[in-house]
Amino acid sequence: MKVLIVQADRILAGRWSKHLEHNGADVRIVADQESATRLMQTEEVDVIVLDLMLASGSALAVADFASYRRPDCRVVFVTDSPVFSDGSIFQHCANACAYLPSATAPADLAAMIEHYGARCAV
Repeated sequence: MKVLIVQADRILAGRWSKHLEHNGADVRIVADQESATRLMQTEEVDVIVLDLMLASGSALAVADFASYRRPDCRVVFVTDSPVFSDGSIFQHCANACAYLPSATAPADLAAMIEHYGARCAV
């Protein structure tokens, strides 16, 4: 399973990546919208772990581009903000499969990615 982490906090992205790689995922880490869309132009992605509040660019644009490039790709939004805490993210992004706090334990995040990634990897 190929996972793209879009997160400017390299320490947090590294923690997530470590757990995902331990579970057998092939992980790429980028920090912004431009890098994420550039990577998706050349590499297949099954699941995206996407910081909803990107410092550079738009998380919704990344999810939209993923929907266009790879319709089966699932997006797990993570955030430390109350934006979309009402669940409306699922109305805005057809490929959204989860909405989690950034402080979610890395092992729990990895389990969710494994669950949703298994549905994509064919």
